[in-house]
Amino acid sequence: QRQFVESGGGLVQPGGSLRLSCVPSGFNLDFEQIGWFRQAPGKEREKVACVSPSNGETYYADSAKGRFTISLDNAKNTVFLQIGSLSVEDTAVYNCAITSYCSTYIFEGPYSYWGQGTQVTVSS
Repeated sequence: QRQFVESGGGLVQPGGSLRLSCVPSGFNLDFEQIGWFRQAPGKEREKVACVSPSNGETYYADSAKGRFTISLDNAKNTVFLQIGSLSVEDTAVYNCAITSYCSTYIFEGPYSYWGQGTQVTVSS
């Protein structure tokens, strides 16, 4: 079964940072466009960032600009999401998935190969 495996979440104090990892299981990233999402308790899933390996373009949601960095390491077959200056509003389950459309201006589905996600909890 093809899916992603996310890791790197945890409990962190406000102002701290984390690096989340997204690794495909059962396939290689190749030139797939990958997106990160998050869902906070009681809220709808939110698109955070995506990366297009073919041209290097990245997209960031307004809530992610300036604090989030998405990157792709082809040698490690891994997509990373670096998050800095964490706040309690960043508490959520973070998932990655293949996305159909990713550029500087667009991040749209359909999406595929969802993983279980990794929990990020920001609390003092």
